[in-house]
Amino acid sequence: MPQLTVTYSRELDGTFDRAALIEELHPLVVRESGTRGVCKTVLRPEETWVGDGPGGRTLLLHVEVGLMPGRSEAVKAHLSESVLALLTRHVPEAAIASVEVRDLAPSYRLFPSTGRGPAREPRRAAATPPATLRTAR
Repeated sequence: MPQLTVTYSRELDGTFDRAALIEELHPLVVRESGTRGVCKTVLRPEETWVGDGPGGRTLLLHVEVGLMPGRSEAVKAHLSESVLALLTRHVPEAAIASVEVRDLAPSYRLFPSTGRGPAREPRRAAATPPATLRTAR
């Protein structure tokens, strides 16, 4: 069930192996969070700034882990520490690494459903045929 978002400075492209990071990150999150689900991860290279001075172009790597509610703050803090230790092995020393473990909102839904919470109805094909295009003359 975990939803992971890995946001990193574009300048880190080519300096770390994203696939190797994910290969280690997924089992770590599953093991440390006690989930039975499968991790879903989005990688986002972004323009990042740290601080408000002209030297604010510091390299940044941030991981957000969204979990179904119910874990203690101690479990989430331990998971954060474990993920942070993993990040420091994968990115250059010059990069700032951070982690946030949070509960997914009560409105969170997944399709197809895994049996946790109500599933949304799958999209169905439109019952009416599409309108024909008209060209101006």
